[in-house]
Amino acid sequence: MQPIGPPPIGLGGAALTADPSGALWWPERALLAVADLHLEKGSAFARKGALLPPYDTAATLRRLGEVIARLKPRIVVCLGDSFHDTDGPNRLDPGDAAALAELMTGRMWVWIAGNHDPEIPAGLGGSVSEEYRVDAVTFRHEARLMTRPGEVSGHFHPKAAVRFRGKRLSGRCFVSDARRLVLPAFGAYAGGLNVHDPAIAGLFPWGFTAWLIGPSKVYAFPGERLTG
Repeated sequence: MQPIGPPPIGLGGAALTADPSGALWWPERALLAVADLHLEKGSAFARKGALLPPYDTAATLRRLGEVIARLKPRIVVCLGDSFHDTDGPNRLDPGDAAALAELMTGRMWVWIAGNHDPEIPAGLGGSVSEEYRVDAVTFRHEARLMTRPGEVSGHFHPKAAVRFRGKRLSGRCFVSDARRLVLPAFGAYAGGLNVHDPAIAGLFPWGFTAWLIGPSKVYAFPGERLTG
């Protein structure tokens, strides 16, 4: 079990780092990518009568702010489902809206459209796109079965479990082969789907590596080492 610091994840000629926060870091381009923030999920559930503590947006933005302060990216790419629904931006608490605006200040910010948030209000700032391409790396919300190498996506909220020293360890993970990389969900209230589920495993017919997020490090495991 080896922590990922170096070596980086190689994809499309880029050397990418799986950060323990769940964000993806591209040092050469000073680019930070995060997937599935699902901001305002708590308020969306509250509208349906399922009350959740209304602190998910603040918690997610606080964690994202910590990563941005540490890595100081020039570009931030949010890989879709940044809001839990299209009305989510309108429900932002003023304090959370101000915190988000501060994170966006002074850097390029790209919102990738997701299935939960196909439209992002122009007044929120940043640019909105179906996908974003840098060199040979393409960032989009959901992986495509047929795609050129170098795809980075989210959507599936991958998680993994492994038995180590007699214990079962589980958590969010990055999943990759030489062709594509799927990021874990970054949002505080986002759930997870096991990497052996056909929806994820089917994207990697020749096998994959999962980078399992631990308390302070990321650990790489071949797919066959993982449990259900």
